[in-house]
Amino acid sequence: MVAAYVLAASTSSSESDFFSINSLLAIRDHLLPGLWPMLLAFATTAALVPFMIWLSRRLGVMAHPSERHLHSTPKPLLGGMAMFIGFAVAIALTLPDVALKDRFEVVGVLIVSALAAILLIADDRWSLPPLTKFGLQFLIALIAVFAFDKEFQITFVSLPWAGVVQLGWLAVPISLFWILGMQNTVNLLDGVDGLAAGVVLIVAVTLVFAAAGTHQTDVVQLAAGLAGVCGGFLLFNFAPARIFMGDSGSHFLGTALAVISIAGVAKVAVAFALAVPVLALALPIADTAWAIVRRGRMKASVARPDLRHIHHRLLDFGLDARQTCFVFYSASGLLGAVGLMLFGHKRIVAVVLVAWLVLVSTFLADRLQKSAWRLEHPYLRRLLPEPGSR
Repeated sequence: MVAAYVLAASTSSSESDFFSINSLLAIRDHLLPGLWPMLLAFATTAALVPFMIWLSRRLGVMAHPSERHLHSTPKPLLGGMAMFIGFAVAIALTLPDVALKDRFEVVGVLIVSALAAILLIADDRWSLPPLTKFGLQFLIALIAVFAFDKEFQITFVSLPWAGVVQLGWLAVPISLFWILGMQNTVNLLDGVDGLAAGVVLIVAVTLVFAAAGTHQTDVVQLAAGLAGVCGGFLLFNFAPARIFMGDSGSHFLGTALAVISIAGVAKVAVAFALAVPVLALALPIADTAWAIVRRGRMKASVARPDLRHIHHRLLDFGLDARQTCFVFYSASGLLGAVGLMLFGHKRIVAVVLVAWLVLVSTFLADRLQKSAWRLEHPYLRRLLPEPGSR
């Protein structure tokens, strides 16, 4: 993906050269500012998770087996605090490198994401009523939209047939809906070990490339820091998980994604700019929308947990937790690349598409070989190894 971004960003007349001087300068100037916060966030989060596992057990903040949790033994639930602290440390240490005009925005991201991480611990500890939980979500969104001088408001959209369209009074409800939607999308996605953290990592990396293409160094650092905490947490959360992020973690990730994407792509007059995060999260967003419709048709509470999300259906289909994650990862990576294409990084799609086809074909061949399917044609049957031969 780095090579694809360089190719799109390079102004050299030799566009086919992935390693031209201009390409290397583009990496240094636009992507490398995100490397330090990503590594700091990764290391800090990975170092804090073992402590949070101990603290969760000490305080009794545990996820017990239920219709909401598929695991068979209690799991620690304070992974979200490790992620937030890792993010805050990484961004705070790199804040002196941020331009003065952008520091208010960066501090705003830290404050809003801190509110999400801290307030939602209450739900992890006491399982708040749905209305109370929504009230906390709405409070976080209100603070983000009104407390930071329109930094986190979607004030316009850019359309190819209409140019820049100012939203006027619609900016506030649309921004509130965006932040609330991101919080609930990530929260509902957190149903399989490693799923939410891995998908958010991919979306964050997508935002890094989008922001790098528009020279938004502060957004590059914020998105890279978010990707770093997801990577550090996945060391302990990928199946079989030793700790969960809890509602504190899922709301931290959802809120951070929402405000970082507003600060980044939503502030750029590029056609379909908001399609970048929307496409990268298209599968979870569709799943969330259908869950709301499904529960409404059943006259059940929208907040009532169930086991009918897409990731649950994939598990019922016969995939294990890791395979389910890989399905979501590949979909998010491919759709995120399509979003970057709309944003101007056209050649990145070819690179990601080839990688995606390789991964999907390998996965399907592995499933076919492990299943009980029979291939009637003798030539086709010879293409697969005999069961148990590896």
